[in-house]
Amino acid sequence: MKHSSSKGRYTIFWGFFASVKLAIVLLIILAIVSILGTLIPQHQGAAEFASRLSPSMLRTFSVLDLFDMYHSLWFRVLLGFITLNLIVCSLDRWPATWKRFTFRPEPGREKPFEGLSPERSCLTVEASKGAADRVGRLLQSRYRQIREKEVEGSRFFYAERGRLSHFGVYFVHLSVLLILVGGLVGSFFGFEAYVNILEGEQTDTVMFRRGMRPLKLNFDVRCDRFMVDFYENGAPKEYRSDLSFLVNGKETKKMSVLVNHPVEFMGVTFYQSSYGTMPGKMVDLKISGPGDKMAAIKVESGKTVELPGGEGVFRVVDSRGDIMNMGPAIMISVQPNNYTETLDFWVFKNEENALSKLPEPMRQSPKFNPAAFKPYTFFLDGLETRYYTGLQVNRDPGVPVVWAGCFLMVVGLFFTFFTSHRRIWVRVLSVGPGAKIEVAGTANKNPVGLERELDHLMQNIRKEGR
Repeated sequence: MKHSSSKGRYTIFWGFFASVKLAIVLLIILAIVSILGTLIPQHQGAAEFASRLSPSMLRTFSVLDLFDMYHSLWFRVLLGFITLNLIVCSLDRWPATWKRFTFRPEPGREKPFEGLSPERSCLTVEASKGAADRVGRLLQSRYRQIREKEVEGSRFFYAERGRLSHFGVYFVHLSVLLILVGGLVGSFFGFEAYVNILEGEQTDTVMFRRGMRPLKLNFDVRCDRFMVDFYENGAPKEYRSDLSFLVNGKETKKMSVLVNHPVEFMGVTFYQSSYGTMPGKMVDLKISGPGDKMAAIKVESGKTVELPGGEGVFRVVDSRGDIMNMGPAIMISVQPNNYTETLDFWVFKNEENALSKLPEPMRQSPKFNPAAFKPYTFFLDGLETRYYTGLQVNRDPGVPVVWAGCFLMVVGLFFTFFTSHRRIWVRVLSVGPGAKIEVAGTANKNPVGLERELDHLMQNIRKEGR
């Protein structure tokens, strides 16, 4: 009884996933999801779209993972159902297909010649043996495998072509499976990340776009040079990064990446995504001391410098190209002699404009007073800026599988739409001193193509029999 119940559940499962209706429904759902994935911004483009949603709608989008749907659990489950449906459908229909492929009809069949039209036969003055030999040679030149049989003085020939056309749909099914598997492999084992690299510097760490977690690569990438060209209106015309890739500290490859021209190294693809400027290490300062004496110096960020009067030391501990839309600024940390505590304060390049944007309590704070350490006043004269290149960093190990699936799909579509399994029968009958030759055939599809082939074969038989 348990065995019968188990078999019944298996039959229900098999029947459910072998349904063509289920395949149609799943493909429609996949198409709708793909459209949504196009309309709803994914990853970095989702922030602006999300800001226009109501809180309840934003929660719904977040719970359903609609801002990264192609990596969501429900999308992977959908692909899994489509894959299972495709496998079960293929296995369910395989026995009948294999039977049609392996079936070899007997050459001496009379049925194909029943109701034959007059255009499919001709009379010749040759003896039946000579006519049969000639027909055999003609068929051998046109088809690979020929079988013949003699029945009561009549010679029967059987030829076929296009047997692989039965498997065209399986090539297509397998190609779709490979594409789905490639997508799942990329989803589970690939990553999408980004990195900003200052010109002249290198890194071995990128940031995941999903979750903003760091990921350490198996190599270093260095930006040797960044170049950007502008149009007359100031818009960027072209920007390019010259990259070097280092393994265990040794430079192994140099490549240039441009917009729409990515490069690949050790299975990781780098795309030119953005660029910008960041403060460099060198800072131009002016320091007003006792007696309003002004000293101009160039200092390196993080490096300790002695004050002009020897009252202590200072260093630039932070630099920003633009802080709170108030322009370039640096933070100076002063360490007076005989004091353990430091005095930290911000110095803006456009001091008056920056302070005017601050509320009154902040303007009175020593943190924003460039003269906080008497008797010196610090002025920011210039801040070195350096370009950085913004790279999109992707790894998708499923891409080769997807390409294999695309190639196989072309093969499958060719066999499905441009080939057919054609079976050809030729009968040579003795008619007095001469012979009668008849031609018949069947095809699993493209009957028009079969008729053309039979006409051409008949023409050749008549032509050689003259």
